[in-house]
Amino acid sequence: MALRLAGVQRGPAVVGLLIAIFLLLFLLIPVGKVIVVAFQHPATGEATIVNFLDFFNNSLFRESFANSFYVAAMSVLVASIISMPLAYFTTRFNFGGTALIQTLGIIPLIMPPFVGAVAMQLLFGENGSVNLLLDEWFGFTLPFMEGLNGVIFVESIHYFPFILINLSAALGNIDRAMEESAQNLGANGLRLFRRIVFPLAMPGYVAGAALVFIKVFDDLGTPLLLNVNTMLAPQAYLRVSSIGISDPMGYVISVILVGFSLLSLWISLMALKGKDYATVQKGGGGLMKRDLRTWEKAGSYAVIIFILLLVLSPHFGLLLLSFGTIWSFAVLPDAFTLAHYATVFSTATQYIVNTLWYAGLAALLDVILGTAIAYVVWRTELVGRRWLDYGATAALAVPGVVIGIGYLRTFHGVNVPLIDQPLASWWVIIVVAITIRRLPYALRSCIAAIQQLSVSLEEAAENLGATKARTVWRVVIPLMSGGILAGFVTSFATAAVELSATLMLVARESDAPLAYGIYEFMQSAAGRGPGAALGVVAVLFVGIGAYVSHLIIERGKYARSAKSIVAEES
Repeated sequence: MALRLAGVQRGPAVVGLLIAIFLLLFLLIPVGKVIVVAFQHPATGEATIVNFLDFFNNSLFRESFANSFYVAAMSVLVASIISMPLAYFTTRFNFGGTALIQTLGIIPLIMPPFVGAVAMQLLFGENGSVNLLLDEWFGFTLPFMEGLNGVIFVESIHYFPFILINLSAALGNIDRAMEESAQNLGANGLRLFRRIVFPLAMPGYVAGAALVFIKVFDDLGTPLLLNVNTMLAPQAYLRVSSIGISDPMGYVISVILVGFSLLSLWISLMALKGKDYATVQKGGGGLMKRDLRTWEKAGSYAVIIFILLLVLSPHFGLLLLSFGTIWSFAVLPDAFTLAHYATVFSTATQYIVNTLWYAGLAALLDVILGTAIAYVVWRTELVGRRWLDYGATAALAVPGVVIGIGYLRTFHGVNVPLIDQPLASWWVIIVVAITIRRLPYALRSCIAAIQQLSVSLEEAAENLGATKARTVWRVVIPLMSGGILAGFVTSFATAAVELSATLMLVARESDAPLAYGIYEFMQSAAGRGPGAALGVVAVLFVGIGAYVSHLIIERGKYARSAKSIVAEES
């Protein structure tokens, strides 16, 4: 029996060890190298904090630090203002088109913020469509896109769905009897929301707000495309790309980026610690959704339509730009053409091919690693198995620019046999970087799938004589296929528009993926049309991927529900 157990554990132990080595080589060591270099004296190599002192003694870096914090905090505020009406109205009142409103509210997530940044400049910039109309009709303009305002505006519109999704779920789980009690005691309207509803939904709000803060604080592409360089992520990229990988300031900035990502997660946990948000029952009980008066419904619809038009404007602007001939000092393009798409498919197909190849490989690796980690964590008793989950999930807290800098520093001197070039400049390192960045998404899907899989099915197969390996291959993986496929699609769709890490690691134009191509096109006025066309292609990649993933998940829920009904009836 002991020998059999040892044999059963040996396979997972080997798999777990290989995954641990992979995470060590391509996540922990590169990030650790960044941290070590940040605390090394550039001349002597001795441990020191002089680099951090130099950072805070430099006015440019102090300004960049303050700007990044300000932009992230203001983006959370603006995203909250956008998401709260959508979440509250659709969960608390009888609304026609609730599902459509929620769906349209999530659409901004399928467009990376750097893709829509230029389109939003043309719509809301100093000489954009909206300001031209305001100047003509009312004689004034608004600084929507000037400096940091532009970054806040773009980031808020893109990332507010994180708050919308989490807040809507939290509002739906509140026992409405508590609201009814408050109303019977005289609380109504804004007072009811401020004193009862919002405090009970705080866990969902804090979860979404923390995600928005982290994403905005670490973003590289949007500030670069809007020519706002006085922020931390752009400064890290510019220092390494202009001065080189020996410059310590890029590493100091990277450590600060990672530190603030971890700090924001910790603060979000501490903000809820020791407080009780539980209710007796979930939102199905108590107060039902309330019917609005005619004037209330009209006002609510007006607010919702205004918000949806605002958050969907980047998609509209990108589409116009991709078909427009000349769009400058005008409300709309002068004329429309298909020439930009012809340019993309005649001169930029390499970007698309590379993206399909890189994202496909990365997503495949992600689901292989995710499935293996899920199995080791949930189906074995190996010592330290939880650390595989923690290590893979830790990639969420590491910005893409930090991964890129870490790879350049760690693998620059590592030559690849046969091709005789550094690993840091080989296209494979781009795939590895994307794999590490998207692994947490696939892992969560795989873990969800294996948690819903009964161990008795595996035991039955083994009782019939199947080996552990055969049971995994013929029983576990097929039954996890829905979660695995959803993880693959999610990883593929999001990997297709990864910019931060790839911008650091592309050594040759022929190796560049889609996101890099969009960034290159958008650097010149003549390239904005083809860049927008390439952006539309990127949005289609992500949109189709998100839709397919949603179908897979919904079919899985339906199948599980049908099985449970059959089991109950039998």
